[in-house]
Amino acid sequence: MSTRMGGTRGKVLAVAALAAIVASTFTGSVSAASGGHDGDQERADHWGVITRNTIGSPVADLRNGPFGSFGVTGPSARPPYGRGSLGIEVADQSTTLSPPSEKVDFGNEVDFYGDPVQGLRRVGFHVFQTGENVAYGGNENMPNIRFEIDPNLTGLDDDYSTMVWVPDASPVTNGWSGFIDATTTGYWFLTGNENNICSQADQCSLQTLKAELNQDGGAGATILSAAVGKGRDHMWIGAVDGLRINQTIYDFETSGVRTRRAG
Repeated sequence: MSTRMGGTRGKVLAVAALAAIVASTFTGSVSAASGGHDGDQERADHWGVITRNTIGSPVADLRNGPFGSFGVTGPSARPPYGRGSLGIEVADQSTTLSPPSEKVDFGNEVDFYGDPVQGLRRVGFHVFQTGENVAYGGNENMPNIRFEIDPNLTGLDDDYSTMVWVPDASPVTNGWSGFIDATTTGYWFLTGNENNICSQADQCSLQTLKAELNQDGGAGATILSAAVGKGRDHMWIGAVDGLRINQTIYDFETSGVRTRRAG
């Protein structure tokens, strides 16, 4: 009897020890992936390459890093959230179309659908910019934030336009930037028939663009999709992380897009 009880007790202890090891390993992996920022890390579905807005064979891939460039240390040497980011690669002379450059949008066609454009308060991201990208297209060769919208403007028989944010030059080269605020830096413009309101030459602020969309007193513009993208212009190979839309930060990781509550 004592032998059987000893054997059973030994098995129980062994199982408990194994469970403790597994729990410790799991906790360690989550902690290591959390990076330097605390906050919610819920999985956000519905993100991916928007196929109808993709031209050529570009890359928009959830990846680890970039870490570096070599010799870079401190916050600029790693993604601002977690261990991953959205890697983007587009080429300039690679298609038979005019212009011959590529285009890609990595975004969400579900979760923002129907939201009011007037409700956009905070927008921006962090970017990994390189000296090579600057050489390809200048200091402002940067990725964009794009919102496809229904303008709902009286007198325009048009239910589609894209709000595009063009950032200023990144404050950091060959490393990660801090947060670049799309409400106070760079400029916005509209595509399609609405470009007579805020064209690329006008270089509207977000506040001005919203006011122009609201001037007719109609139903108000609504969002169709939200995305980070690049093209069609210069070759660019880099990464984006920490996309912020209002109080939510979208953390791009190899396991998917995570949401964090902005502080």
